[in-house]
Amino acid sequence: MIIGVPKEIKNNENRVGMTPGGAKTYVNKGHKVIIETHAGEGSGFTDEEYIAAGCEIYTDVKKLFADADMIVKVKEPLEQEYGLFKEGQILYTYLHLAPAPKLTEALLKAKVKGVAFETVQLSNRELPLLTPMSEVAGRMSIQVGATLLQKYNGGLGVLLGGVPGVAPAEVVIVGGGKVGTNAAKMAVGMGAKVTVLDMSLARLAYLDDIFNGRITTLVSNEYNLEESIKKADLLVGSVLIPGKAAPKVVSEDMVKKMKKGSVIVDVAIDQGGSIATIDRVTTHDNPSYEKHGVVHYSVANMPGAVPRTSTIALEGATLPYGLMLAEKGLERAVLENESLMKGLNVYEGHVTYQGVADSLGLEYVDPYSLMK
Repeated sequence: MIIGVPKEIKNNENRVGMTPGGAKTYVNKGHKVIIETHAGEGSGFTDEEYIAAGCEIYTDVKKLFADADMIVKVKEPLEQEYGLFKEGQILYTYLHLAPAPKLTEALLKAKVKGVAFETVQLSNRELPLLTPMSEVAGRMSIQVGATLLQKYNGGLGVLLGGVPGVAPAEVVIVGGGKVGTNAAKMAVGMGAKVTVLDMSLARLAYLDDIFNGRITTLVSNEYNLEESIKKADLLVGSVLIPGKAAPKVVSEDMVKKMKKGSVIVDVAIDQGGSIATIDRVTTHDNPSYEKHGVVHYSVANMPGAVPRTSTIALEGATLPYGLMLAEKGLERAVLENESLMKGLNVYEGHVTYQGVADSLGLEYVDPYSLMK
């Protein structure tokens, strides 16, 4: 199979879909890997390293898409890439289709076979290809929030961990999954007072256990949310429903009651956002804005700011499934691996993931019925 790796074009997206080491693995198994020139430079990988791994460097991205049987990316294609799709091509990347009707329409029209990293799911409900970036984004949310709390960034002027004689900042994390857990680790490590809200009592019990009582855990309901958010210096939104648009669990009224100069970081923005006042996707160039006196941060590709760490972590998770697709072809690979089948969001003009269909009001087609 010919695997193409284009350069990411999203604002300040410096990750790349494949490292030279990953490319060499494909090449050693008899596949051809074509890389757009300079695709890896943002993550610290040169064209020469890819060439040494057995890759061919392309200067024309249109030709790369035209020649490739499978495209391996990091982020969802942008509008200027829609015209590059070709029928039957495998697209293996984060897609986040639930809040993206135009991208979904373009993929359906081109009859692309789209496998979304974020919906590949194990039998225990773990999301193995989302996990590494959730870990990065969760940890970054506290790093970013601490910076935005500084006065010259519009924040309260509060040090997250406080100092002797001065109370630490209040960090409230809505959602106790991978993002929330990693956010809590960083916040606790920096000395903040941390509250995590989640709907699952089992998850709260797990968090209470691993943090040995160093955080406050609360059942996520309207009352607990409102009371916690009023006191928050930093609010982190980390709610996820796999494949679906994120629910707006924090209302505008709750945000209006927050302290002036407090900060919101909504990690769920790539699925539409979980905070009602997050009304736009921001970029690393211009990451935050103020609303109701509160600083809002809603960058959809947070891990792109630490691309070396993120690229290596992501490939560790995505490479095994990518090899399955390359070696067996998509149809055989997904039929033989139920977890990979759950990653199939669109197939030859059909929406094949229920959450995407529900979010966009489109017809869902059982992918097994298309491959008999």
